[in-house]
Amino acid sequence: MMRFDLLAGGALGLALATPATAQSLQDRATASPASAPVATPAAPADNDQVQFSAATLEYDYNADIVTATGEVRMTREGDRLRADKVTWNRKTGRVLATGNVAVTNPEGDVAYGESIELTDSLKDGVVDDLLVVLEQGGRLAAVRGVREPNGVLQLDRAVYSPCPVTDANGCPREPTWKITSVRVVYRPARQRLYFEGARFHLFGLTSPSLPRFSAPVSATNDTGLLTPSFGLTRLNGAELVVPVNFALGPNQSLVVAPHLFSSELPMMEARYSGLNELGAYSIRGFATSSRRSGDLSSGFTTQSERAFRGYLDGAGRFQFDPNWSMSGSLRLVTDRTFLRRYDISNEDRLRTNLSIERIDTDSYLSIAGWAVQTLRVGDLQGMQPVALPEIDYRRRVPDALLGGTVQLQLNSLALSRKEGQDTQRAFGSLRWDWRGITVLGQEVTLTAFGRADAYNSQDVAATAVASYRGIEGFQTRLIGALAADMRWPFVGELFGGFQRFTPRVQLVATPRTRNIQVPNEDARAVDLEDSNLFALNRFAGYDRWEDSSRVTYGADWALDLSGVSISANIGQSYRLNTRESILPDGTGLSDRFSDIVGRTNIRVGDLVTFTHRYRLDKSNLAVRRNEIDATVGTRRTYATIGYLRLNRNIDRLEDLQDREELRAGGRLAFARFWSVWGSAIVDLTDRSEDVLSTSNGFSPIRHRVGVAYQDDCVDLGLTWKRDYRNVGDARSGNSYLLTLSFKNLGR
Repeated sequence: MMRFDLLAGGALGLALATPATAQSLQDRATASPASAPVATPAAPADNDQVQFSAATLEYDYNADIVTATGEVRMTREGDRLRADKVTWNRKTGRVLATGNVAVTNPEGDVAYGESIELTDSLKDGVVDDLLVVLEQGGRLAAVRGVREPNGVLQLDRAVYSPCPVTDANGCPREPTWKITSVRVVYRPARQRLYFEGARFHLFGLTSPSLPRFSAPVSATNDTGLLTPSFGLTRLNGAELVVPVNFALGPNQSLVVAPHLFSSELPMMEARYSGLNELGAYSIRGFATSSRRSGDLSSGFTTQSERAFRGYLDGAGRFQFDPNWSMSGSLRLVTDRTFLRRYDISNEDRLRTNLSIERIDTDSYLSIAGWAVQTLRVGDLQGMQPVALPEIDYRRRVPDALLGGTVQLQLNSLALSRKEGQDTQRAFGSLRWDWRGITVLGQEVTLTAFGRADAYNSQDVAATAVASYRGIEGFQTRLIGALAADMRWPFVGELFGGFQRFTPRVQLVATPRTRNIQVPNEDARAVDLEDSNLFALNRFAGYDRWEDSSRVTYGADWALDLSGVSISANIGQSYRLNTRESILPDGTGLSDRFSDIVGRTNIRVGDLVTFTHRYRLDKSNLAVRRNEIDATVGTRRTYATIGYLRLNRNIDRLEDLQDREELRAGGRLAFARFWSVWGSAIVDLTDRSEDVLSTSNGFSPIRHRVGVAYQDDCVDLGLTWKRDYRNVGDARSGNSYLLTLSFKNLGR
């Protein structure tokens, strides 16, 4: 981080000017000193004596002067020197080194020069035409330098840069940015540089003279100014963020960042973070006053009022011992549009949670609580649940009954709402799995499962969807299932590679289960997918159990070639009993034959990745789910696209609405360090797919386009973002952001 010490300052305005005269930062034709001398005339009595070696050695007894020539090396208490010639006056203690001189301090910094005058301690002296290569990678060059006994360097007419001074071919190049200064003080103990009369040079542009400031040469936690950022939005106008770090200790810091707007009142941001022997934690807060829309739960509104607005975002994790840990997050906002208005987040729900966990090889215990704050238009906050507590315990016993694995689970959950249904749930379950290989190579898995549930619910009439309510009061339920699963893999050669074809059949038997009598809090968004086709229960949560005996069949196929891999699966299930299913039409599971689901993955080296997931109607093969994710290119130049269409024809359940969406993005590197990039999200849903949709079939949600420059010591970017939706005072419009950060200058 950068720290200014004078009262007067000003913005870092870059102007066209001639760079100040400074010394070269290029390498000198000198090797750094060895860590120990090659040879010594005699073994030193202690570390305070000077060890040295040379090709030739002359001693003037009358003047008491030692002259060493030819690969001279001297070492004393961690300080090392190498030179072509060294003259040591033992009476005065002065050491004059000439010719390809290099001096290394205990910290690893190397100083180069044609002539260096030192004392015999090798800790202080004067250097002409100095180049210092810092252990952290930065470089200092100066016309003259003085090294004090405590290791501090005083440099005159100096230049500093952490940037590379050679290109990819090893040829000299001008660093991307550098600082020229009349005077520079380097304090190795603090790992910090102090500049006086400095000018900043970026891409050949030179700033006016800067006030006195200091900067680190390595990652550090010091009090000082961090890199500012600039932006422009339609509602807030021009934005300048000036963060300042306050070091509260080596492991604690407080960053205060005023946000100054041209069209709105300022906003204050503060971030506190810390690290101790147990873990890490941080909390961030925003506070301002601006006009905001009223309650949006009844829909859009243009009315607004000035009020206090803010946001808290905290997270932490602590590991008490190898088994016990605690983690949590805090996320609270004053109103539904604050995060979008100030471009902090586009999330529509905020979750606060606290969890204590114990994990070992065969058991897991979690005691957690969480609360949800909705930011969605039309949602009532009073209907959002608070879970306190949620307790989950699991125990695995390997090689137990008949050589199988037994898993025990105990779970309890209490959900409460201010204006909605309250639910308490507890259950205990046992599961036994046995896996074996037959003589013909089939992989067989046998499963037995049993569970006992207890529910208690109040105010069930507040839940709008009747099938989610359950019966008010205390209810119990028993669940049981037996399953057998068989895979038969076949492996062979194909197209010069190897293919694997694995047919799979699963049989599940389960009796009728009381489902509608208990509430449904966690198993609402059910959908048949390739990931849950062979699951024992294809509902996502615990509150609903698929109580239909069934046979499921499918196949996996994979092909591995040189640089190419392809995998695919497909499957379907058939319900063995004729009783009515609790699964609604459109989920792909309501009839005796399920829909057909599958997935295809293709990977070509590191250049192409493609994933297609689908669900086909069992009656007419209509596409009910079509999801594509594809990426083509390298890390520097690539294009990515994501497409999702859910055509389930379900219009009576809020959790199973149809939608269609397109996501696209990419990056194009057009020079060694330059690139352009962009991303966009488009809502393709119309009212024929979702009666609640406000989209006309092609409604952009947001897009981002930017240009970036990134090398080893600077990141520069300009981003244009546009939001297309109005939500209260978070209006549609353009915003622009300029980012500029420097290695070892700011953070």
